[in-house]
Amino acid sequence: MTTKIGILISGRGSNMQSIARACSSGEIPAEVAVVVSNRADAAGLEWASAHGIPTAVLPHTDFADREAHDRAIVARLADAAVDWVCLAGYMRLLSPVLIDAFTNRILNIHPSLLPSFPGLHGQRDAFEYGVAVSGCTVHFVDLELDHGPIVVQRTAPVEGSIDAEALAARILTEEHRAYPEALRRLLTEPWSICGRRVVFDRAAP
Repeated sequence: MTTKIGILISGRGSNMQSIARACSSGEIPAEVAVVVSNRADAAGLEWASAHGIPTAVLPHTDFADREAHDRAIVARLADAAVDWVCLAGYMRLLSPVLIDAFTNRILNIHPSLLPSFPGLHGQRDAFEYGVAVSGCTVHFVDLELDHGPIVVQRTAPVEGSIDAEALAARILTEEHRAYPEALRRLLTEPWSICGRRVVFDRAAP
């Protein structure tokens, strides 16, 4: 049975595109079953539709609270028989309703080397702090912001970046590599969560 991925977006969804392309090429042994957005104007919806991926728009403003919105998302993901959920520029915190429905099966990517520089402006904060190396982190999602166990990290040098926008572009290139890598490894290699670390064991049966 093919593993099915649901992707949540709020904007252009460039990481969504990298995941979908990796699925189409066979790099990730899965298919993108649905793309869900909380914004009707998310540019990624048009890209997904053009590539034959079902989409759904569930504006959070149409719901009484976060839990009600997440219940609607869970129902749409269940309709698509989704096994894993990927957040790709999804600008909403998740409630226990969604996290509990996909325990240890929700991933997010953040544009910094967590636990450094969590939050909305990871690239800017890293640049302004003066670090020599930044990067991105793919991690499991839990109830804390940018906090869950780390799956994959990739680095990006800060030197040569004239501003935070230039650094963000470097980091985004690594994001497009890290997210497919994380999914491929989780779906093809034995793994476990030990404390805050995801441990891969290629030698396991």
